Amino acid sequence: MTVPEFECSRDIVLPASPEQVWDAVATTEGNAAWLFPNEVDPAGATAWDPPHHFAVRMEQGDWFNALEFVIDGREDGTTELRYVHSGIFVEDWENQYDAVQQHTDFYLHTLSQYLEHFQGRKATYIGSVPAGIEGPASSATPDGFRRLEQRLGLGDGAGEGERVRLDGAEPLEGVVDYRRGNFVGIRTADALYCFFGRNAFGRPVGMSIHSFADDVEREQVQQRWQDWLDAALA
Repeated sequence: MTVPEFECSRDIVLPASPEQVWDAVATTEGNAAWLFPNEVDPAGATAWDPPHHFAVRMEQGDWFNALEFVIDGREDGTTELRYVHSGIFVEDWENQYDAVQQHTDFYLHTLSQYLEHFQGRKATYIGSVPAGIEGPASSATPDGFRRLEQRLGLGDGAGEGERVRLDGAEPLEGVVDYRRGNFVGIRTADALYCFFGRNAFGRPVGMSIHSFADDVEREQVQQRWQDWLDAALA
């Protein structure tokens, strides 16, 4: 049976120069600021034309996974990014396709937030790669993400752009920068907190942190949040 390929593409305008966008999408350090640390090797790229075009492709048998970034500067100092993710899902096609579409919107929004608010600051990614910090298996239920929001103290009325104070493994004071579907983003003075309702796709809920603080203790912070998720969603 032939497995159909998928394609997920987006065209977005980013508040940064082409060189700044390139550094974010085509370097290991840049990826840590909005996605997760990916080892970027120019020799392994299928397209490498800084700061205009970057593409990679991984293959194994009939399976492949490919990413492409086309970067064009605009006269107003912003940059248009054409992003394309294509490949093959070996199982559970519809569920995985839905997950990729929703994750893509959230990740690219986080990229924009990084470039607007933290560009140039060194990022520490907190979470396992690529899953982040996962909640317990009991959070994979249909109400898993709703329970996470409740434990954080994120009320129904807290929409994008509103300031909030949340009670997680540590107090969070910041702005709701994303609240759509199964995802929530909180921007604080020195970090981007990303919460993932992956229970919608049959997995435990999760989170990751992109910290721009100078003195962050990555392992300690990750363990505090892991313990909090395990207790809050047991």
